[in-house]
This record gives sequence, C-alpha cells and structure tokens, in this order.
Amino acid sequence: MHNRGSLYRILLSLAIILLAVQSMLPIHDRIPEQYIVSCVTNDKAAFEQLLQQARERLEGGQSKSLFLAIRDVANAEQVDLSQFFKNKNIADVRNLAEKNKILLNALLANSKGKIKRGLDLKGGVSCLLKIDDSKFENLGTPEKVEQLNKAIDIIRQRIDGLGVSEPLLRIFDNNCIEVQLPGISTKDNPEIVDIIKKPAKLEFKLLHPTLVPKSKSERAPIGYEVLVFERNNGNNLEEEYAFVKKIPEMTGSMVKRSGVVVGQYGEYEISLAMTDEGTKRFEKITADNINRRLGIVLDGKLYSAPSIRSAIPNGHASITGNFSQRDAFELSNVLNNPLEVELKFAELNEIGPSLAEDSMTSSLYATLIGAAVVAIFMLICYHAAGVISLIAVMANIIIVLGVMVTIGATLTLPGIAALVLTIGMAVDANILIFERIREELLGGKPIRAALFAGHRKAFATILDANLTTLLAAVILIYFGLGPVKGFGVILAIGIFVTMFCALVLSRGLLEFLVERGLIKKLIPSFRIKSITFDFLKHIKLIIGIYTAVILICITIVAFRDTKIYGIDFRGGDEITVTFEKKIPINEINRLASEQGVGEVISVYQKSIADSSEILRIQTSEGQGIKLFKHLNDHFHGSKLSLVKKTEIGASVGKGIKLNAFISIILSMVGIMVYVAFRFETGYGVGAVVSTITDVVATVLIYLTLGHQISAPMIASILMVIGYGINDTIIVFDRIREELKINRTKALRDIINLSINRTLSRTVLTSTSTFLAALALYMFGSGVIVDFALVFLIGVVVGTFSSIFIASPVFYAWHRGNRTTIARGNAI
Repeated sequence: MHNRGSLYRILLSLAIILLAVQSMLPIHDRIPEQYIVSCVTNDKAAFEQLLQQARERLEGGQSKSLFLAIRDVANAEQVDLSQFFKNKNIADVRNLAEKNKILLNALLANSKGKIKRGLDLKGGVSCLLKIDDSKFENLGTPEKVEQLNKAIDIIRQRIDGLGVSEPLLRIFDNNCIEVQLPGISTKDNPEIVDIIKKPAKLEFKLLHPTLVPKSKSERAPIGYEVLVFERNNGNNLEEEYAFVKKIPEMTGSMVKRSGVVVGQYGEYEISLAMTDEGTKRFEKITADNINRRLGIVLDGKLYSAPSIRSAIPNGHASITGNFSQRDAFELSNVLNNPLEVELKFAELNEIGPSLAEDSMTSSLYATLIGAAVVAIFMLICYHAAGVISLIAVMANIIIVLGVMVTIGATLTLPGIAALVLTIGMAVDANILIFERIREELLGGKPIRAALFAGHRKAFATILDANLTTLLAAVILIYFGLGPVKGFGVILAIGIFVTMFCALVLSRGLLEFLVERGLIKKLIPSFRIKSITFDFLKHIKLIIGIYTAVILICITIVAFRDTKIYGIDFRGGDEITVTFEKKIPINEINRLASEQGVGEVISVYQKSIADSSEILRIQTSEGQGIKLFKHLNDHFHGSKLSLVKKTEIGASVGKGIKLNAFISIILSMVGIMVYVAFRFETGYGVGAVVSTITDVVATVLIYLTLGHQISAPMIASILMVIGYGINDTIIVFDRIREELKINRTKALRDIINLSINRTLSRTVLTSTSTFLAALALYMFGSGVIVDFALVFLIGVVVGTFSSIFIASPVFYAWHRGNRTTIARGNAI
C-alpha cells in the first residue's frame, strides 16, 4: 500500500500554485474606460448615454481623461454610478460625490495588472516641486539644500503611506524636488501631487462666541476671518460659515501622532494624540472656553468645529468631516509627516522606464538562455530528479510572484535581484538534497531508503542556511529604505517559498514516483571524484595571495581618474533635449561608453500639459554638454536641440546610504548571533568574516574593472551577501555533523573531511549559478549587465571564502583544538 503523504504534498502544492496564478491575473493593465464599460451590469443604455457625455467633455478639454470625465459628468448630473454596478456594495456611503469617487477608484484599481512594476521597469509620473523662494530669500544654497533634504524625507514617508513603493526623490537645480512615482497616472489620480506637496499646517482656532456670518463675503470682526465648514446632509454637502480667530490657540507642532478611527455612527474620523506639552495646553484651552466652539483648521480649511463641553485633560482630540476611508488615511498620513516649507507645483510629466524597452527584451532573452543552460545542467547531473527540481524551481517563481501581488510589493531591479537569489537558493536546496541521496545510494542503501535518509540529513542544513538568510532579510526590511527594503521583502518571501518547494513539492514528487516504481534509478551514481585535499595545509599561502590581490585592487581604485560613486550617489548634470526622431536608449548608452562620458541614465518624458515629448539624460558632473555634442554629431537625422542643462542631486540620499550601511552591519551582527546560538561562537565569527570579505572583494574587483557604485549595485551586493552566507552555512553544518560522528578525529581533519564531502555540492551549485549569471552578462544589456557582473564576481568570491576564509577562521578561533568547541557540537 502506497504512502498517501506524497499525494497530499503534491495536492497541497498544486492548490498553492493555482492560488498564486489566480492572484497574478490579469498580468497586464487594462484600459480603465474599457474595463469600466465591461463591468456595467445594469441599465447599459443609460450608462452609454452618460459615457457619450463624458466623451464630449473630454473632447472639449474639460477633463484630463475619459475616466475623470465619467466622474465629472456623474457628479454634475447627480447620477449615482453604483446603480450601474450591482456587484459593488457601497450603500453605506451617503454623499453622492464621495460614493462615485470610491466606486471609480475601486474600478480603476481593478483595471490594473496585478504585478506592480517600478520606475526602472514601467515608468510612471515625474513632478517637479519648487521651494517658495519668498520665505527663504535670506538663506544660502547650503541652508536651502538642507531644507530640501528634510522635505524629501517627509515626502518619502508620505508616499510610503500612500502605498506607492520605491519612488525616486532628489534635489533638482538646488531649489526644486523631483518626485518620480512608479506605475502612477495623474490622468486617473489627479490628487496625488496635491497630497505629496500639502504642507499639513494644523491649527486649533476658536470661533466667535456669538456672531455667525451668512455668507463668505460678509465682513469679519477684527481678529477674525470667514471660513467655510462642509456638513454632510444625506447625498449633498451643505456649507456652514463661521467667524474664526486668525491667531490659533495651538498648532500641530504639539500633536504627537494621528490615526484613523470609526465614529459612533460608522463615519471615519482622524484621532489626534498630543505631546506632553500639547496635553497641558489643550487642557487649558478647553478649560478656559467652556461652551465655545473650537475650530480644527488644516491648511486654511475648517474641517470641524465641536463645542467644548468640559476641560479635556487626556490630550486627545479628533477631526470629523466627510471622509471616505481612503481620505481619512491620506489625511492622517499627511498629519504625521507635516512639511516645514511650502512647495509649489512646477512641472508634471509622464516618464518611460529607465531600463529601455530593448534592454528589457534582450535581458529577458538572456534570462531564458540562462534558465535553459541551468535546466540542461540539472538534467545531465540528475536525470529524472533534475526534471523534478526544474518543476520545483518554476513553482517557486510562480508562488513568489503570487505572494508579492497579494501583499502589494513592487517589482523593481533590486526585486529581480532578490528573485534571482531565490532561484539560486531553490536550485541549491535541490542539489543539496540530491547529493545527500546520492551519498546514501553509493553507501548501498535501496532507492526508497536513500530518499528518506537524504531528505532527513539535508533538512537541518537547508533550515539553518535559510533561517540565517531570513534573519538578514528581516533586518533589511525593518531598518532598510527604498531598494534595500524592497530587496529584503522579496528575499524573505523567497526563503519561505524555497523551503516549501524543496521540502514539500519536490519531496512529494520524488516519493510519489519512487513508491509507484515509476523511477527505477532516481539519481545517476556518478559524482565528482572523491578527493582528500588538505585545504588547511597551504592556507597561509592562499590567504597571502588573496590579500595581495585585494591590495592591488585597492591601489588601482585609489589612483583611478574617475570617481567610484555613480550618478545615483553623487548627482551630476541633466540635459533636456527636444528631437524630431527618437534615438534608442541603447544607442545613447553605447555612444556614451565609446566617447568616455561614463555612466548615463536616459528617459523619454511626455508632458501631460501639451503631450510634447522630451529626452532627459543624466550624466556625471561636467559631462552633459559633452555628450550632447557627440549625440548631435552622430544622429543628424534626429535634429536634436538642447533646451537646458541643470544640476541634479543624488537619488540615493544620505538617509538611504546610511540606512543601507546600518542595515548591512546589523545583518552581520544578526548572522553572527544566530550562527553562534544555533552552532557555536567560532562558527558565527567565521561566517561574519567570510561575509565581510565577500563584500569587500566583490566591490573592489568590480571597481578595478572600471565600474562605479550605483543604486542597482546595492541590490547586487545584497545578493552576494545572501549567496555567500548560504554557502558558508552548508559547509559549517557538515563540520558540525562530522564532529558528532567522528568523536576522535582532530579538528583539522574534520574540517578537511567536511569541505571535501560538500565539494561536489559546492561545485555543482556554483557552476549552475555562474552559468545563469554568465548568460545575463553575455546576452543582456544596460544595467542588467553590471548587475550580472557583480554577481559573477560574487559567486567566485563567495565560493572561495566559504572554503578558504570561513573554515580557517573557525579553525583559528579554536586554535586547532576541538575540545574548545561547545560540548553539543564537539561530541
């Protein structure tokens, strides 16, 4: 009788794969207007009439898009759009305009493809926000830049609160902030720029105790002004006028935080918690003004004016109004991140992806070639088991993307880096299991017994390797920003999915086929020839040569002409160019490389105001005009014209750089603590020293080859860290196992034995990963090539360090004496 466990594993895996596929559909965006029409379930003729009015409004230039025109016509005609969509339940919203807004926003969100892509893969919207010079006319450039950097930090927090992942923000021309938002269209989201630049100036002002104006134009008493307060009356908003003191009793500087709560009638409110000073001040204001109304004013708008019934000593207040859930959360988000400076809207453009279309296409082909090479490699090495591993890897990718969609993560180049590392870890987990099974088969066990023993022995190794990497990923998520955090999120997802696919899906398929006699020979009996090389014998010479290479690289980098940081970290020039004929971005990159211009970042931008298209090219400082002249000489038919040259700041600000550094350091500490706890202190020290040398060596070799440190390289370095620690833990796990089995062998012999016995797995994993990265390097283009080069270097360095750095450091830590190792590991 067959064991049903394997069948249950397969069925569970299939169910999860199907759920992942379902969550990813549709993959591509649908045209919002067409999608809305397809969703109409009732009175289609009436909706078609409304749609025709919307088209006429769009043609007349009264609305920016047909989507907004539908909303505008419905509000003007007092049409409740929910009557056309019976499957949308928003009956609890009473205000008509708010109901239509919520309904259309929901339909817009549903029309989008489920896999969100970042600026580098999809493009989005770019807006230029200018600082109000009148308020800072006495400040010099450094002080102005400092104010802009503070504003950038606050805007970034606001954007994170809106759920827009991995935006790009930087100083532009020393008096502006450029904000690039991936996957956003202002035609359909016109209010997003206002949310970003809103100052969020909160004030508590008393209303006049007796007088009430009848209109907005009525003359106010001295010290008061007329403000309008909107009240929800069924389907309509009613305006109430009030005389409000010009001088506030208290400002938002005394508010510690805000949040969203649901009122007693189900309406959304913004709760306010005061600071200690604010609590005392608020208690005094309310105690001194019993029975008066206290207005809560935000950016000059009166939101609510509750009557004071008694003193409020607990430091809590609330803003009530006609808020939808989304409005309430957006307002709370803005209040938690108030701007100190007023920003004026200067420019709005749609931008294409920074990774050119042809680069993405060639890189996709390169990925497919790499996948095919790895597939052939696995089939040659493992035959039927290789087929199963490929199925598991494909399932791994599908499930990771499905989870990404479910949690709303954005796919960017750093995210792809994490996905590539996940695939590498998935292949490695299968190779680890297969090599263990092969050892058992070579030891004379029958196929079924070898299968179970191989999985049992590989489990602890896979668990330790993945948990160590997971710890680093969690630290990157918690402390990281921007690309660092994005990398951590996808890596964490990938780790869980990798363990599931290796230990559930792959095992289920193997057991199912073996138990039913469908596979007679699970894995070929050949393996890399067993060797007994003494890795520690010449370690001083090997480390000496390695150190000499590092010193040579440091010398070359120190005396090179170009700076080591790219545009992302240093800023530089940006030239704006008009044209009659587009130049492929790959051609611009090629010409820049040939002429020694260095790194360039090119994007095509389309103005939302007049639909004109321009080319923006970012270069290192002093290279912008030089590149334009070369472009003009080589592409006469494009009829290029230089509009302007401006200075741009770093897109990777000081905060992100410091945050990335701190995250990596904390990851190292976390790895050492975990490995020391799970294994022993010497292992932890060896793992951290090995990881540090991986990073240092990879960066130095990359710079020696003439490249610069850029934002994508952060993702590449994080990937190298993940790969290296995974490799090291597998060797350490075998050392721990051999210490328990061979209780009398010297530590030196144990280390050599462990490295030799894991060498087959190390060579196979490194080869498969190297081949995949090599395909990206040879057949990819653009920034993908740099990304692949870093990983190629990292694979070689990581493999070297796991053998010649980590284990010797562990050996040195214990001075070659196994008796100093913690008892549970030594015997």
